[in-house]
Amino acid sequence: MTKTLISFGHGYCAAALAQRLLPQGWAIFGTTRSPDKAKAIRATGVVPLVLGADDGQIARTLANATHMLVSAGPDAQGDPTLRQFGPQIGAVSHLEWAGYLSTTGVYGDHQGGWVDENTALTPSTQRGKWRVAAEREWQSLDLPLHIFRLAGIYGPGRGPFAKVCNGTARRIIKENQLFSRIHVADIAQTLHASLRRPNPGAIYNLCDNEAAPPEDVIAYAAELLDFPVPPEIPIEKADMTPMARSFYAESKRVRNDRIKNELDVVLQFPDYRTGLRALLDQEKT
Repeated sequence: MTKTLISFGHGYCAAALAQRLLPQGWAIFGTTRSPDKAKAIRATGVVPLVLGADDGQIARTLANATHMLVSAGPDAQGDPTLRQFGPQIGAVSHLEWAGYLSTTGVYGDHQGGWVDENTALTPSTQRGKWRVAAEREWQSLDLPLHIFRLAGIYGPGRGPFAKVCNGTARRIIKENQLFSRIHVADIAQTLHASLRRPNPGAIYNLCDNEAAPPEDVIAYAAELLDFPVPPEIPIEKADMTPMARSFYAESKRVRNDRIKNELDVVLQFPDYRTGLRALLDQEKT
């Protein structure tokens, strides 16, 4: 039987997974709110479904899907996918696998200390609190649910090189500030590994092996480009949006042992240096 994935909020990470699955004969349907994005989705081989205009088809696709991935993030009103399709999703009984993309922001601030999937959820940002609530909403349903807590995502089109080149990159300094990251290709391979080895109820951290200060990443990108390293700016003097500043409210190292031990994932890009070098090589070709 053809495996069918319905992807709610079909975006950057879901698109990377789709490119692994389509050559294997999967049928993939991706939702979007934008007719313009629907055209781009269709060009990748995924069938686009526009929220609002195609809700009937979305319900029919859900009723026949074997797998479901949810990438759309929550807001103050809760999870948008459940808000719109909760009754239909709750009635589904035939899914082999369901995945929800969350964030390591649910762990909150640990002042540079380690967290793993068993760490208590103590988010300090509003977005992190929304994520915790959304995770619990999804966990309350009778689904073969897998939660993936993603670190900072980078990859083609989402790296620091453009900012370094156009002079907008900044090295904002906050003592003991550490972020974990994950290349989109490693997100895709981990999701694919989980699809092949379902374990309903599992929670996985998706990050590389090395949490690092954000200023080090910018400096390395500049060095790769042979550009001057941007000067340091103390966070107290940095002009930042509230969202940008919220990223600096939490510092932690995230363990990724579970994806290695349970899913046999071998990271293609185990640290930001490997990932940035590969990105630059890709952009040059």
